[in-house]
Amino acid sequence: MSLTAGTAPFSPRPAGEFNFERPRTKGVIYFETSPRRVRAVFGGETVVDSRDAKLLHETGHLPIYYFPQADVHEDLLEPSDHSTRCPFKGQAAYWSIHAGGRVAENAVWGYDDPLADVSALAGHRALYWGRVDEWWEEDERAHVHPRDPYHRVDVLDTSRHVRVSLDGETLADTRGARVLFETGLPPRWYIPREDVAVDLAPSDTRTECPYKGTASYSSVRVGDREERDLAWCYEQPLREVEPIVGRLAFFDEWVDLEIDGEPQDRPHTPWSHGKAAAD
Repeated sequence: MSLTAGTAPFSPRPAGEFNFERPRTKGVIYFETSPRRVRAVFGGETVVDSRDAKLLHETGHLPIYYFPQADVHEDLLEPSDHSTRCPFKGQAAYWSIHAGGRVAENAVWGYDDPLADVSALAGHRALYWGRVDEWWEEDERAHVHPRDPYHRVDVLDTSRHVRVSLDGETLADTRGARVLFETGLPPRWYIPREDVAVDLAPSDTRTECPYKGTASYSSVRVGDREERDLAWCYEQPLREVEPIVGRLAFFDEWVDLEIDGEPQDRPHTPWSHGKAAAD
């Protein structure tokens, strides 16, 4: 997640406790230099190429790259009449990108006269992630959003007895799971396919994770109804999480999970009210 989202320490609902009263719970901003070379490409043109990118962390939001103005190809930008005001950063101006015969409207913004306590934002520009064609960190493609330096993913073998069920019907039963621990998220139990007890119907749903790769989904028939996109799998995960390749994980928000015979509470996550993306 990040320092400021999910259950992280400066998020709206941190998992732990401080030994002091937080003086501020909204609009907490941390602005730091990233050691990575970062590039953004639109219409075949490099819009930004920076070895001095900054990451802005803000309460309730994922981190965003900000770039020194000198690292942005301003010849590709056209000022916009659009503007917004943030109560914690100030008034933002916007620019559209013109490249390769295409236009990305209001894709770039900046705070040229930011509020005093975020004065470091002056002279920087930020880009909407989804309004350009490609992002690169060093010489590898980056997807979905910037990878957070405070986000960690670990995959561990476990001999714990994992049973997944729904409405009393066993969906999976294994002692050969691998458990994935990811910052700000509940543990996810990746189960060998041979230990899945129900037929899975492939779904057209695909999602991307910047830390794990592209997930494909499966629907499960329970009783006389089909539960859509109840399980997911990474067939070609990123190298950092290769141990989960080909294994199935279920949305613990939607099934009954037992670990060593002990029922687990269904976690509260952004997916508790709808199966939209895999962890």
